[in-house]
Amino acid sequence: MTGAAVRAGQPTGGGADRLAIVPAGLPSGRRWSDSAFYPYALVLPALVVLVLVSLVPFCYAVWLSVHSVEFGQVGDFNGWDNFAKVLANDRFWNSLRVAAIFMLIAVPLEFVLGLAGALVLNQRVWGRSLWLPLLFIPSMMAPIVVGLLWKIMLAGSWGLLSVNVIERFGWLDGTSVFASSDHALIALALVDVWQWTPFMMLAFFAGRQALPESPYRAAAVDGANGFQTFFHLTLPLMTPLLVVIGMLRFIDAFKIFDSIFILTAGGPGVSTESPSVLAYKMTFEQWRIGESAALAVMVWVAFFVLCSVFYHLARKRLNAF
Repeated sequence: MTGAAVRAGQPTGGGADRLAIVPAGLPSGRRWSDSAFYPYALVLPALVVLVLVSLVPFCYAVWLSVHSVEFGQVGDFNGWDNFAKVLANDRFWNSLRVAAIFMLIAVPLEFVLGLAGALVLNQRVWGRSLWLPLLFIPSMMAPIVVGLLWKIMLAGSWGLLSVNVIERFGWLDGTSVFASSDHALIALALVDVWQWTPFMMLAFFAGRQALPESPYRAAAVDGANGFQTFFHLTLPLMTPLLVVIGMLRFIDAFKIFDSIFILTAGGPGVSTESPSVLAYKMTFEQWRIGESAALAVMVWVAFFVLCSVFYHLARKRLNAF
């Protein structure tokens, strides 16, 4: 065999010989899986893909952010000019406000409803094996499908929910909820809750199922009620999972683009314009590519710092990582 030697190993417990393929250059008697480079070889394909689809575009965005870009043509180095223009843009600060409000509405609701649903499912409710796949359907749907579905449901004057709920109770009359600057962002947050609460529920349910049962039996023997069991056993044991899932959802909610672009495109006005939507408009509608790259870099740096601080605090105080 070219470049490798095949040697018979010691007989196993069943009496069969084990063959080990040893690349040329390894010391006699060692297998390739014993090499110090073996773990790196296993993750190398994933690292190559990650570098190509993430690191290279990010480095290019950093390069664009410090250059003058006019109509797709990269010009001279301009230092921090693009960053200064973004910081002086009122729409940038408005997009941060929109993202913050969206996160503060959507993620806590998803968290609470998901955890409550997981605890209910853990009680061996009837038809649980049937409910679990059905509950996951919203999270499996493509964003474009979710956007079109809710655009139809909440269409002014003829949408199913608009006619039978919103207009009947006098909340809004004669127009779509997405056309109201006071209600559009709340509606978008509730759409996100509808889509991602099942994901949170199933993640928390899986975490609850993985907990050992012996502490719960001991608590039952000691006479602990449901609230005591939850706050003194379930919540502390599930804290690492809750922290990780919560952080991922906060990040995902901040960078939301699909639902907002499909349902409102950032309107009415700029009332639902998130940083991702603003970056899209600056790039493909206004051709301010350098400024949009600077916006993306600033958002990445801000989230990197926040996530690093959150990681260290959660690791030290909650033992979550």
